Parts: sequence; structure tokens; C-alpha cells
Amino acid sequence: MTLRNKIILYLLLIHLVWGAIAVFVFMADRAWLLAVEAFFLISIILGVLLIKAFFVPLQLIQTGAELIEERDFSCKFIPTGQPELDGLIRVYNRMIEELREERLKQTEQHFLLEKIVGGSPSGIIILDHDGKVSSINPSGERLLQVSAADLVGHPLSQLASPFAAELEALQSGESRIVPLEGSRRLRCARVQFFDQGFPRHFLIAEELTDELRISEKNAYEKIIRMMSHEVNNSVGAISSLLEACQLYAEQVRADDRDDFSNALVVARERAHRLNAFMRGFAEVVRLPAPELRPTDIEKLLQDLGALFGPELRKRNICLKWEGEQCLQPVAMDKNQMERVLVNLLKNSIEAIGEHGTITILTGKRGQVPFVCIEDTGCGIPNDVRSLLFTPFFSTKSNGQGIGLTLAREILAQHHFRFSLESRPGGPTRFSIFFAG
Repeated sequence: MTLRNKIILYLLLIHLVWGAIAVFVFMADRAWLLAVEAFFLISIILGVLLIKAFFVPLQLIQTGAELIEERDFSCKFIPTGQPELDGLIRVYNRMIEELREERLKQTEQHFLLEKIVGGSPSGIIILDHDGKVSSINPSGERLLQVSAADLVGHPLSQLASPFAAELEALQSGESRIVPLEGSRRLRCARVQFFDQGFPRHFLIAEELTDELRISEKNAYEKIIRMMSHEVNNSVGAISSLLEACQLYAEQVRADDRDDFSNALVVARERAHRLNAFMRGFAEVVRLPAPELRPTDIEKLLQDLGALFGPELRKRNICLKWEGEQCLQPVAMDKNQMERVLVNLLKNSIEAIGEHGTITILTGKRGQVPFVCIEDTGCGIPNDVRSLLFTPFFSTKSNGQGIGLTLAREILAQHHFRFSLESRPGGPTRFSIFFAG
């Protein structure tokens, strides 16, 4: 029984008691008895009406509270004509309207945020309060090479990949460049936000490979052009002077003539080598656009294997071929791609030294043909691997540091993806995927 019904019942009982007393007192005087009974009846009616009027605001408050609890912000109350009650109704209706607008705004913002996160080219991984993955966008799935269904609800540490370990090691508010397969570079950051008053984090990985490559290229192009200009001018003048000096050989004493001629020959050879050295750098700057023609990949590799045959036999290096599929011709610039593969095979031979194996694997990953060159060398140290595609960096005493830079530029112009996998003491694999 509600409180209102209890009060009404109490009011009726009191009036019945007083009515009974009035009957007993005014039984002899019927006029007074009727007047008293009429008064009690009117009192009961007025009391019930007052009680109902008193409980209307309470019912309104209760109904409003139930609607708010059910998150139903679509219902409003109609004014009743009572000033006090209408004031309460106006306050409630305004509050409901603001709540409805706020919920609509939050829903739209949440929907927009989902669309932005889902369509972002950057990988975004949102963590829960325990540091486990609560959601990941498609770009993050591609970077980590895992589906959201396999990762959500688990920590990143369950993935046995160096990239996942790098992300897991990021501290709150930290941002750094993380190398990925091949020459890829990602800017990764861990950002904190608050959810229901408690801190949470999300990780973001932004691709910087092309941006850094273009920035590096612009920088080393200026340096190479300046060096080429100065060296060519100097070498040209020196070569002319050396040719002129050769004309005076007959005027030199007979005993010193041979030494004089030999010195001029050595100087000319050094000048030519310096020219050739600069041409190697200039090739990176003046790399022409590829002339694409259908090329048989396997035939190209077999020709290069025959080219390196004597060197491989001399070093007791075995060249193995693996691949079950006959690849279709791929549109490429044969000469440029040949330079890339020659550079990779030379690097593998030098990494092995003597007594080892180079494996050339051809096949398809999905519908994309690929070539993988693997050697049994000593692997690449971690501190060196991140610098391999840096212009002018070389681990060789006489290296120019442009081989892999040139290879990267050629592959980038062909829109071919590539990856470099290596660990100290383990095999090194360079894979080229003939698709963007």
C-alpha cells in the first residue's frame, strides 16, 4: 500500500470515528446531526483532494526519476496550470532537453571518432584499465599482422614480434621512431586519457617511411650535387694539367723519366677513380624513371646466378634454388632491377665470406609474386640494422654506403614492397614483393 493510500485510509477512519461520535451526541437533534455529517463528508472530500494535489509533484518526481534511470530522455511533462507544479515541470523539461542533446552529441561524436579511428592510416591500439587491448583499428591489425579477434582482451606481450615489444615498452607520454621491416620507420607514441576518472592509454603508430626517405633524399641530393660540382671541376683541371705534364717527359733526365711517367699515370688513375667514385653517388641523384616491360623474374635470377658462379665456387658458397610456382612476367625496368639483385647477392657473398649457402626463393604470397634472398652469414647487429638504409653508411672499409640506398630508391620508384629480416648470428633474408 502506498503512502498516499495510507493517508487517505487514515483520513476516512478518523472521519468515521468522529461521525459515529456525532451520531451518538446529536441523535436527539436531527438537524445538527445532518449538518455535522455533511461537514464531515465535505471534509473528507476536501482532504482527499488536498492529498492528491500534494502527491502530484511527488508522483511527477518519481516518474521523472524512473525515466532518467531508464535513460529515456524523450518524454516531457505538460504544464498543469498550478504555478508551483509548472515551475517544477519547466525545470525538469529543460534538464531532459539538455540531457537528450548531450547524449545525441556524445553519440554523434562517438560515431565520428569510430569512423576516424577506423579509417586512419595510422595504427591505433586502445588499452583497457589493465593494459590489455580493448580495440584496434584495421591499420593497427596490418602493422601487427594480427586480427582484432585474436588480440582484443590480451596484452601486446603475447605477440612474439619485435614491433609489439617496442610498443609494449613505450612509457606514458613517450614518443619515438621505431624501425620496421626493411627501411620502414614508424613514429610510435603512448598517450594517456581518463575514462570514468581512471587513467587509460592508447598507442598510435604513424608511418614515416616515405616522409623520411624524401627528406633524406633532398638532403643528400644537395650534398652530392655540391660534391660532384667541386670534384668534377677539380678533377677536370688536374687531368688537363697531367696531360700537359706528359708532354714534358722528354725534357726530364733519362734516369728520372720512368719515375716521372709512372707518377703521372698513378695521378691520372687516381683522378679517374675519384670521378668514378662521384659517379656512384650521382647515380642515386640522377636515377631515371623506370622503363617498365614484362620481365621473367626467374630467368633474370638464373642469369645473375651464372654471373656470380665463379666467385661462389671460389669461396665454396652453395647457391640453392627453391620455389614451386612458375611466376608470371612482372612489369619492371630490367636493368634497374638487375642492379638491385646484384647488390643483394654481393652483400650476401660478403656476409658469408667462405663456406656457406645462399638460398633464392621464389613464389607468391596471395597473388603477389616475391623473391627472397637468404644467406647463412653472421647476421646483422641490432645497432647496425637500423642504419643500413642511411645514405653514406657502410660497414665495409671501402664501402660508399649507397648500395642499399640505391636499391631502396629503385624499389620505391617501382612501387615494390620489401623487407629485411636479420638477427645477430642468424640468417639474413631480403624479400621483394612485386606489388605496392
